[in-house]
Parts: sequence; structure tokens; C-alpha cells
Amino acid sequence: MPSGRAHHRGRRWIRRALGLLLLGLMLYHSTILVRIIRLRSANPGMTALMRQRAEEARARGQTPKRVQIWIPYERVSPHLVRAVLAGEDPRFFTHHGFDWEQIQEALRENLEEGEIVRGASTITQQLAKNLFLSTARHPIRKLHEAVITVELELLLGKRRILELYLNVIEWGDGIYGAEAAARQYFGVSAARLTPEQAAFLAAIIPNPRETYNPTKHPQRVERRRRIIQRRMREVRIPARFRSEGGPPHVSRLTHRAIRGTLTPSHVRRDVCDAELVGEVSAGVV
Repeated sequence: MPSGRAHHRGRRWIRRALGLLLLGLMLYHSTILVRIIRLRSANPGMTALMRQRAEEARARGQTPKRVQIWIPYERVSPHLVRAVLAGEDPRFFTHHGFDWEQIQEALRENLEEGEIVRGASTITQQLAKNLFLSTARHPIRKLHEAVITVELELLLGKRRILELYLNVIEWGDGIYGAEAAARQYFGVSAARLTPEQAAFLAAIIPNPRETYNPTKHPQRVERRRRIIQRRMREVRIPARFRSEGGPPHVSRLTHRAIRGTLTPSHVRRDVCDAELVGEVSAGVV
């Protein structure tokens, strides 16, 4: 009998633990849900990734850096939209948050190229992680990511998801969003990026600080840029989702960057961090 009672108590403890875990997940995602609803009309302030990078900088004894300029989707070069879709999520407008076909294609292409040339996570999945989660890799985080991905797809339109993504994604050490990246690397606005410049920026998205850091691995970035630029011709964007951008402008930095010889001295420093951060949208979620 004692062993039976102990077994019963053990099962009851497991049920309670699972119940508490489920309750915790529900409470956590209820707060996330509210924040996602607010994203329909308000722009986010500091994202989870930005906070993580700031903490990492402080741990190294450095002052956190954040360069970001919020711009509406209409002011992003259509070349950049096409390049980002080509490199990260070519079926963005047809899937509902998860692209199982892309997962298979990415695995095959990466094996053929011998390196990561295409990611398997969709833009919505990447946005979920960027806004609300850490970069840690563990099953619970992937579960959170999946739930948030579904919520983003249900509550925000494709246009808004893409606008958020293009404004918060990391494009270098302390560089966030397309406008800051375009100014930092090429000295132009995101509206005036050429196809080559757009492909370059899309090429470094997977890991701009290390694996695809253009100053550390210029040849790797150049290979991926060429692949993305070829693939851009195949991307189909529905008319209602096409951005306007502006007339292309060829910066004196363009050819240095594309040839894979970009160095810190080539990166534009003429717009100070404080000025850029001051232009960030006031909407905070």
C-alpha cells in the first residue's frame, strides 16, 4: 500500500507541475498577445534582441550601441524587399507562418553549397524571435516562437509583418533596420538602394556580426550576394504589397562593398548614433 500511495502522490505532483507549466505559458502568451495587438498601430521600442545585445555589451564593459531609424514600408526600396524575400522567405506571401517546402529546399541547397545560403525560418518566425525571445536554442523557446508566429500571422497583415521586420532586424553591431543599414553601409536612404546594394544587405542578414560580417568574411558575403541577386528575379510580389522606394542612387561605396572589400574605413560614420536614435518612432510596445 505505501508504494501505491507514493505512486499516486507522484502522479498527482506531475499533473500539478504540468498544470502550473501550462498556466505559466498561458499567462506569458496573454501578455505577448496584448503586445502584438498593439503592434497593429504602434511601433515597438526596444526589442528582445536589442535588449540582449545591450546586456552583452555591458557585460563586456562597453556602452551599448543602437542605431535605428524607423521608416514606413512605402519608403523601402522594392529592390530590398525583393532581395530580403529571395534570401530569407521567397514564399512569404503564400504561407501562413511556416514554410515546410522551404525547410526541405534550404537543407538541400545548403548541403549543395557547403554553407548556409538560405535559412529555413520564415520572416514571421524570425520576427517573433527578434521581438520577444532570446537567441538561445532550446525546445521551449522554439515552442514559444511557434505560438507567437501563429499569433503574428493571425493578428497582423503580411504588409505590417514585413514592415516590422525591415525596421527591427539586426544588420551589424548596433545597426537595426533597413534605413540605418543603408546609411551605414552605403550612405543612402533605404528608398534609394540599387539591386546590388539590396542584395548585399540581404546577404548579411543571417549573422551580420560573425558568419556574414562583411569585414571579416567579404568573399563569403559576396558569394551569397550573387546567389540572392540571381534569385531576386524569381520572387513574385503581389501588386498591393509592392513598396515605392525612390530613384536609385549609386554610392561611391557601392562597388567596394560588392567586390567584397568593405572595411571599417569604408563604412559611413557621418550620421551620429544619437541623431539616428533620436529619429526612432515614438511608439513603444
